[in-house]
Amino acid sequence: MFKRVALFLATNLAVLVLLGLVMSVLQNVFGVTLGNNGALLLFAAVFGFGGAFISLAISKWMAKRSTGMHLITQPRNEGEAWLVNTVRRQAEAAGIAMPEVGIYDAPEINAFATGPSRNNALVAVSTGLLRSMSRDEAEAVLAHEVSHVANGDMVTMALIQGVLNTFVIFLARVVGRAVDAALSGNRDGGTGPFYFLIVLVLDLVFGVLASVVAMWFSRWREFRADAGGARLAGREKMIAALQRLAQTYGQSTLPNEVRAFGISGAVGFGLKKLFMTHPPLAERIQALRDMPASM
Repeated sequence: MFKRVALFLATNLAVLVLLGLVMSVLQNVFGVTLGNNGALLLFAAVFGFGGAFISLAISKWMAKRSTGMHLITQPRNEGEAWLVNTVRRQAEAAGIAMPEVGIYDAPEINAFATGPSRNNALVAVSTGLLRSMSRDEAEAVLAHEVSHVANGDMVTMALIQGVLNTFVIFLARVVGRAVDAALSGNRDGGTGPFYFLIVLVLDLVFGVLASVVAMWFSRWREFRADAGGARLAGREKMIAALQRLAQTYGQSTLPNEVRAFGISGAVGFGLKKLFMTHPPLAERIQALRDMPASM
């Protein structure tokens, strides 16, 4: 928890520093002023969406690098051949291009999908999953991940994050100017000595609220991917896979860059549930059982 807070603080401070540098260059070199809210909103959108889409563009590269996975370009054994053939069959059924398939070394049962588009994606499973799950259960997990790709969840998440980033940057500075003016008595539109401290605090507060919205969408897309997995592999297989996942649920050695895309999430109670990327397993299983038989 403390590492996450420290990372959050460091990230927001880095954004502030970068914003300050760019503003200085725009104002002092090019004579551009960002005093009006329209220009500030445009500037915030460039930063907000820029960061989100850069992360999306390099998502596959980051996943490969951070997990040290083995990409299956030519299956070395029957197990790898089964993985590739299963993903290919599911991708064809879902109407997407064949994703890359990889295996990464991790003790827990987990898998994830990532990539910049539906037709340029990566599906990876952990060695723990391959050791612990039956073929039927693993098939359902792969179907869940292929459904994430087919649903365009990575792109949608980037769009939502871009919107949230934009409004965090924009609102923190608009509200910061107003609070600073009230505290310092500065009414000429400039900024006083408290401005940057106020903006830093507001970045944190609005960033936390934005995270609640992003995590709500993340949990919703897990229900949708479970439903997609049930359609591709069968409802009973999907339920069995989630029940098996309970053996190591809450454990994840995935890097933060791709953790939200894993099938296994953290366990949280009370207010902590608002910041969870995945719903509780019991709720996911019940949602599958409540699905109409026609689906």
